[in-house]
Amino acid sequence: METYANALLYAIPFFILLLLIEILYGHFAKDQQHKVLDTVSSISSGLTNIVKDSLGLGVILVSYPFLLEYLSFTEVKATWLVWLTAFLAIDFAGYWNHRLSHHVNFFWNQHVIHHSSEEFNLACALRQSISNLLGYFPLFLIPAALVGVPAEVIAVIAPVHLFAQFWYHTQHIGKMGWLEYIIVTPSQHRVHHAINPEYIDKNLGQILCIWDRWFGTFQEELEEVPPQYGVLKPAHTWNPILINFQHLWRLILDAWRTRSLKDKLRIWFMPTGWRPADVKEKYPTEIIEDVYSFRRYETAASPLLKGYSIFQMTSTLALTLFMFYNYTDIGFDGLLLFGAFIFLGIFGYTSLMDRRNFAFPVELIRSVAGWAFIAITGDWFGIDTYWNYGSLLVGAYFGITALGGFYFTFVERNETEQQIAI
Repeated sequence: METYANALLYAIPFFILLLLIEILYGHFAKDQQHKVLDTVSSISSGLTNIVKDSLGLGVILVSYPFLLEYLSFTEVKATWLVWLTAFLAIDFAGYWNHRLSHHVNFFWNQHVIHHSSEEFNLACALRQSISNLLGYFPLFLIPAALVGVPAEVIAVIAPVHLFAQFWYHTQHIGKMGWLEYIIVTPSQHRVHHAINPEYIDKNLGQILCIWDRWFGTFQEELEEVPPQYGVLKPAHTWNPILINFQHLWRLILDAWRTRSLKDKLRIWFMPTGWRPADVKEKYPTEIIEDVYSFRRYETAASPLLKGYSIFQMTSTLALTLFMFYNYTDIGFDGLLLFGAFIFLGIFGYTSLMDRRNFAFPVELIRSVAGWAFIAITGDWFGIDTYWNYGSLLVGAYFGITALGGFYFTFVERNETEQQIAI
């Protein structure tokens, strides 16, 4: 996990730089594909994912080294052919894992966050799951284990393979000629994120598009069918933590409410979106019927709130980078506590973006807990080792958080409602 944390120290600034380039290009080209609150929500979702993964939270059903030990027919050295085999194995496994997530109710819950943005840009690539608490991906790597691909090779290729899926989440790159027949391109991935009937559950490949072409899930982007983005059951929130578990909560409710014992069991493994007939009739849910005219999620947001949201996201990003930089010295128990502050912060300020009344208590609790931690330990997870006034700055940040939570919950919100009433 420490190796992964170190890799993120370099990957995160690179992703943010590309994001800024896309935003600036959109501004100067007068073709902006970013909305402030949506982008803040997306980046915040990415932060929850990398914190969760860096802490190793979850249950691994089976590890790749275990499969390698008991299934391999031979032992091979890490030649260029082995590296190529590992890449193909991971990409093939990624395709089928992705396809499973799109076609089975239970597994859709861990993927829905990635599709939840109603925009399509580099930021939405960062919408990654924290609800994937059951680690089963190595099962898709059984072919690699059978031929003896070393675990060290898989460990290097896997994060590179993941990071390489970032760039094609953009609307600023058109079709790419002959590359459209080999790799996943922005055009193909726009189709994948679209909710148009023509595009649903298509283009499931991650790096190579050959799997889609071979297994019948490929769809070209059509000029006469402009992609519309999001999910057919809209999230209606900027809070990535809530989005991660919305579908699971719906499944739990449906399983509880249905009178059929059979449906209580099979709902988890039925196709995505399937609901028991009795529950579907009595408890209808909102589903987008016309993908070209549905009302996209928005909340009343002044320029000040948008600026505050960016400030909170940037501060959380800075705290996360410090956590990774000081990963070893903080220790596992400290990392869990640090991670809890990150999660609570993201929950708080994205709820504030949603204009939820409970946002202020969440922000206040976090601020008080932060002040108490600094007072008790005399530091903020060792930040004073690097900067004498580091813990004072973090304490001041918590002060701004408490004041901001109060202002945007009770003062500005009331002023906005009065203006609307007039």
